[in-house]
Amino acid sequence: MPAPARDNVLTPSQLNTLARNLLEDAFPVVLVEGELGNLSRPASGHLYFTLKDARAQVRCALFKPKSQWLKFQPREGLRVLARGRLTLYEARGDYQLILDSLEEAGEGALRRAFEELKARLQAEGLFDEGRKRPMPAYARRIGIITSPSGAAVRDVLSVLARRFPLVEAEVLPVPVQGDGAAAQVRAMLERAGASGRYDVLVLARGGGSLEDLWAFNDEALARAIAASPVPVVSAIGHETDFSLADFAADLRAPTPSVAAELLVPSAIDVATRVRGLHQRLGVLHLQGMRERMQRADRAALRLQVVAPRARLHALGERQQQALRRLHAAWQVREAAAQARLRHAGAVLRATRPERRLVQLHERLDRLAPRAQAAIARRLQADAMRLRGLARSLEAVSPLATVARGYAILRHGDGRVVRGTGDVIAGDLLSARVADGELRLRVERDEREG
Repeated sequence: MPAPARDNVLTPSQLNTLARNLLEDAFPVVLVEGELGNLSRPASGHLYFTLKDARAQVRCALFKPKSQWLKFQPREGLRVLARGRLTLYEARGDYQLILDSLEEAGEGALRRAFEELKARLQAEGLFDEGRKRPMPAYARRIGIITSPSGAAVRDVLSVLARRFPLVEAEVLPVPVQGDGAAAQVRAMLERAGASGRYDVLVLARGGGSLEDLWAFNDEALARAIAASPVPVVSAIGHETDFSLADFAADLRAPTPSVAAELLVPSAIDVATRVRGLHQRLGVLHLQGMRERMQRADRAALRLQVVAPRARLHALGERQQQALRRLHAAWQVREAAAQARLRHAGAVLRATRPERRLVQLHERLDRLAPRAQAAIARRLQADAMRLRGLARSLEAVSPLATVARGYAILRHGDGRVVRGTGDVIAGDLLSARVADGELRLRVERDEREG
């Protein structure tokens, strides 16, 4: 066998590098579903594990911080769906998956979504017991929202017919599984509630897996149940099955058959109760008749003892006495009023207002000339004081000086010229004389000295 050319010989690291490049080019992104095994989370925060099925396994790594963003707690044996790229760890020659995301697969993911939505709606108060309404004591018409071909509807109708045949039960057909089932159930629920036709509505479905019952975990359906104007009973699955519809409904029944038993009474029990009420009504009627007869007998005895004519005579005498007292009180009050009136007349005659008015008129006639004399003296004194003030004002007035032949010189702005130093050649002045003003111009300044 010829020896290989030296150029074709590879080192382990070169071989692993080539293999890594081939793997990454051939598998850029892959999705792998399997069970978790060999789970390890060192202090670095990375997550290492293997994904395995019945015949094989592959190593996986989810590095920090993506490993801290997981919405579930990884554990051995949990079935998950991993997304990442295939590569080769050159130091050991092991190929592995470097993951970008990791989530629960199948029912585990559904269970986690169910718990998250349940917690959020519960925090909003959608499941509070205080907002739930009581069931009608005797429902006349029941709407059953379910699949018309399922076993649940047969169970409900059978129990209703057996327990209380008088109730009207109407099947409102909807799909209870698959895509679009939740929206159709919600639409039927809203139409039935808005119609005002039903006393109570029942959501019914047989048992199944979480995926089978998933239509009744729809958020919009849960809100529609809580907002329904008609009480809603949820009868979904078996006794161990729970859905969001169970928590939002006004009443949760373990099974559809139990829902029917809770909504209607037993006809036998109702008949027994009616007979008991009829008997009680007869007893109460007889007791009432006896009591009324006894009251009538006692009233007749009192009537005989009281003697109505004597009582009427006594009342008549009391009336006459009251009238006499009223007449006497009225006479006393009238006499007092007459006495006050006579006293007022005597006082009025003693004061004689007309004489008082004559005296006041005489006094006014005497005082009138005194007021006129006082006014005349005041006017004369004011006139003399005014003439004195006029003489004093005339003595100090510059106009008197001007009337003796002098003039007052002023600049155009009103300033008085007091000497030759206050003007210069060319200034325009006004001269105030006895009979008016003169406009002057200074031609030259001839000062002494």
